[in-house]
Amino acid sequence: MADIQDSLDELAEEFDLLSDWEERYRYVIELGGGLEPLSDAERSEANKVRGCASQVWLVTEPQPDGTVKFRGDSDAHIVRGLIAVLLRLYSDRRPAEILAFDPKAAFERLGLSGALSTQRSNGLASMAARIRRDAEALGAANRP
Repeated sequence: MADIQDSLDELAEEFDLLSDWEERYRYVIELGGGLEPLSDAERSEANKVRGCASQVWLVTEPQPDGTVKFRGDSDAHIVRGLIAVLLRLYSDRRPAEILAFDPKAAFERLGLSGALSTQRSNGLASMAARIRRDAEALGAANRP
């Protein structure tokens, strides 16, 4: 699997092929359509991401090989797409790789920082912060 920077490079290239933000929004929404569905039980308070205007759930699943798989969903189409972007960057990575990655720089590179409303930008930052907190907790749990 490509490393996290390679995944960012691929996403940036895909975004660059789209001429304007209307096309990019459509593409982000399309990405969200490919999310693995969450069960009703996974749409719990424990999995809810705080700081998002929409309903957002994020499931963190440590894997036997030391990586972390993330799954998520939202009740808003654009937010589902943003979750898909985050999962493409962060899912199936080791905690140390997740923590070494700068989400703010990634969002700027993809042009998301300037294109999203303040509310959506804050929600995206909250989702990334939650992923980082979970990775930090799992990384600490795996240290001797």
